[in-house]
Parts: sequence; structure tokens; C-alpha cells
Amino acid sequence: MQNKFLPEIHIAAEQGWINDPNGLIKFKGRYHAFYQSYPADTFWGPMIWGHAVSDDLTHWEILPNALYPDRKYDRDGCFSGSAIEWNGSLYLMYTGHSLNGGGSAVRQVQCLAKSDDGVSFSKLGVVISEDDLPDDYVPEDFRDPKVWRENGKFYAIIAARKRHGRGRLLVYSSDDLMKWTFEFDVFGRDCAGIMLECPDYKPELGVLIYSEQFAPMDGSRHLNIHTTRYVLGKLDYKNKRFSGSDCGHICDYGFDFYAPQTFLDENLMIGWMDMWDRNHPSYIYGFAGMLTVPRRIEIVGGRMMQTPAIVTQAGVAKKIKSTLSDKMITGMFTVSAKNLRSLDLKMRCGGDCFTSLKLVGGEWVFDRSNSGAEIRMHEKDPDSVRGIRRMPFGSGYETQLTVVMDKYSVEIFENGRVLTSTIYPPDGADGLELNLDADECVYTRYDISPAK
Repeated sequence: MQNKFLPEIHIAAEQGWINDPNGLIKFKGRYHAFYQSYPADTFWGPMIWGHAVSDDLTHWEILPNALYPDRKYDRDGCFSGSAIEWNGSLYLMYTGHSLNGGGSAVRQVQCLAKSDDGVSFSKLGVVISEDDLPDDYVPEDFRDPKVWRENGKFYAIIAARKRHGRGRLLVYSSDDLMKWTFEFDVFGRDCAGIMLECPDYKPELGVLIYSEQFAPMDGSRHLNIHTTRYVLGKLDYKNKRFSGSDCGHICDYGFDFYAPQTFLDENLMIGWMDMWDRNHPSYIYGFAGMLTVPRRIEIVGGRMMQTPAIVTQAGVAKKIKSTLSDKMITGMFTVSAKNLRSLDLKMRCGGDCFTSLKLVGGEWVFDRSNSGAEIRMHEKDPDSVRGIRRMPFGSGYETQLTVVMDKYSVEIFENGRVLTSTIYPPDGADGLELNLDADECVYTRYDISPAK
């Protein structure tokens, strides 16, 4: 029987822990989302690849787990990776993790698995090992391959680290997915944090996405110690470099967004809707970790724009002058305003609990300090201690604010930017209160369309 406490429109494990999305692809007419899973408990452990499928990106069916750590090269975890279709078969490229006693003896290698039906997978073994690393790169931090095909060749971008250094990204090429050749180090320098993870490259959009562990604070632009950034440009295979800006933009301004991946050949992205170095209050319900709703992405004016890609049905739109009250736990709503001067939104209100979003001094200020169960964090800056995250305001004449809500989360979209956060309010906290000052405003409520 399905766990009745699970979120309704976000992928979560029936039991246990999940983190990074893996292998996002449309195969044989259905969307497939794999993810890092540890069913045995509500904390991270030896990773298995969980598996979910959907026809509409909104209603997900959990399938049997796809990969288990059962070989010498992956005995301590089948770590993150990606998927590609070739000659009618589905291939998963993932990192095999073996501890070997820990420290410098840890080995991370890139492995391949194959399926003809998209459900049952056969492992084909290690395809990129430590012998394929360039000199002075360490085999204990070498993971998370993203694979794609371009100009008749397969490419993979993989997170790595130089000895006594910090995170880097390496590009490999192949003609057949089995034999790989090192091509180049993407940036040719260390990252600012400790390690890079889960790179993703969309050649058709000219965007490279990566997650960074223990990144230094950057004023109020970046407060999470683990964050996800993107850079615009192209991998230049001929000159063996990244051609474009190496100044990383923030992917998501919220507390809980990490390790996103895009669907192969589609401009859709899903991230892990949680964060390292946090507690997870949902453990009392038997699960920990969720994935975001799928987001459509495009590059406009030198910036990544994101919009939710879920299937909804519109309720009655209401013109409002200054105030509105509603009830919502799971669903989506928009606030379309002209010349928006101020906004104060309270969501999941119940008793003394609420989650708020305000427009203050030309920026959005999100506050989960009264949202319910306490979420303890590693970050100790004043905003984090107070449960606050900030996002720039689009500040145009017309504003469309879109909020996607589920039992334990809010995802806030405005002008292509996103702020994502988990929250754990008490059962039944469903109040929504809106106060604003604008020339005109329409509030539209959207309910989730039923599964077909």
C-alpha cells in the first residue's frame, strides 16, 4: 500500500532515502526518472538506482529499482549518472563506488548498463577506470557522468579532482559507449568549493550546469554551503576548452535544490529538492528526500528561464483589489499583477504556523521560520539562522508570480527565476492569505489534473 504521507506530485520513495535525479530520458513514449535511493533507512547509505515513469510529468509510477550495488566495482554504491538511447536500447552510465577501506583507497569508476524494455537492466561493466584519468587526477573523486551524442560521437562530462586540488570537470569521447578517450579539462582550473558534482550539459541551449560542494559565501547571492550554478557557452571539442562565460549563475535561490539533471533531447530539468547537511523531518513518515517538479528551461537574454511543466486544470480566476483568502495544500496558483508595488503572501497557514513570501526593497524575501517542524542547517549567516532566502524581483510593469505547492514544499517562480524550499507544517495547515498593492491583479488557482 502506498505511504499516505508521501507528496502528491513530487517523486519520493515509498520507504527510505532518495537524493540526486539520474538518467532522465523519454524512452518508448514514457518519461523515465531514475534517482539515488537507499530504501533501508531515512538517511544516505549504499546507493541504489530507484526508478519512476510518467506519461505527463505530473503523475509518477514507481517501478522496481534499476541498479543495485552487487559487483566488485560498485559494491558500495551505484552513484549518479545519466541515460541515453542507442539502437533502440536504453543505456545507463553511472559511477561504481567501492570504499576499499576508505581514504585514497576509495575507487570511483564509470560503468554501463543496458535495457531493451526500460525496466530490467544488465550491467556491461566498467567503461572508464582510473587508468583513463589524466595524470595527477585522483580516482577517489571521479563521478557523475552525463552522456550525450553530438556530431556522430558520444561525449561524457564527469566530475573529478586533481591531487591536492579542488573540483574539476573532464570531457571524454567514444564511438560505441564502451571505449572512451579523455579529451580535456573543461575550465582548466579548480573550482572555488571543495568538489564539483553532477555536471549537465545541453549543447542545443549552450548551457553547462554543475553543483558545488562547500562553496564560499558570495554576499546574499549565495548562502547555501552546497549550491548549483550554470554557465553559458559551448564545449569547444576542437580547441579543447569551454568557450563562453565561466561566471556561474545561481540555478535556484532557495534552501533546497541540488544536483539537477536535464532530460536527454528535451529542455526539461528536475533537481533534488533537499540539501546536504540538513535534518529531514519527514523521517517520521518513513521517507526522506524528494525531487522537484519538472521545469521547462530556456535561455533568454543571457539567463536561464524556468517554468513548471506539470499538468493542471484552471479554477475560477479572481480579480482582487488588495486581499484574498483561499485554502491549498497541493496545487498551483498564479498572481498576475500590473505595477506591483508590494506583496505579502502567507501559505500553509494553520494555528501559529505559516510560510511567507514578501516583496521588500526590490527583492523577494522568503521566510520559513514559522513553517512547522524545525529544519536544522549547517549555515550560520543571519538570513539562514532566521530561515530566510532572497531572490531578485523582475521589476517589470507586469509581474506573474507562480507557486507550486505540495505537502512539504513550495516552488516559487517569477521572471524565470526560482526559489525552492521544503517545509513541514502541521497536518491540516491549508490557509492562504494574500495582501498586495498593484494597479490590477488576477489570482488564478490551478488544481492538479487527474491521471489519465
